[in-house]
Amino acid sequence: MNRRTEKPSAEAKALSLFLMAFKASDQDIKQQSKRMKRLWDIVLENDSRMKDYIKEVQKLLALHGGYDIVVEKTVKHYIEKTGEWKLEGDDKFSVDAQRVADELKKK
Repeated sequence: MNRRTEKPSAEAKALSLFLMAFKASDQDIKQQSKRMKRLWDIVLENDSRMKDYIKEVQKLLALHGGYDIVVEKTVKHYIEKTGEWKLEGDDKFSVDAQRVADELKKK
């Protein structure tokens, strides 16, 4: 089996981390997480399904308040849980998340 390796978009990364953060406390989020994982596995096997995956990411982001809200809730959750935001990187999501973490730290 030839699996392609492709990085998800910033929106998909934000949604994935959000779903991981909250799936233990919410059954609906747990089901959404499972569905997104299955869709991503399908995309890795068959690129023609990428449009379906992107639509689902956008739909779930909207359901949870949009990209900015999802990033904020995710960062806040991990800071409350661990005391700090540890994810680093120079991709769009990492930069946006670090900005949110810095703002929360100032408060």
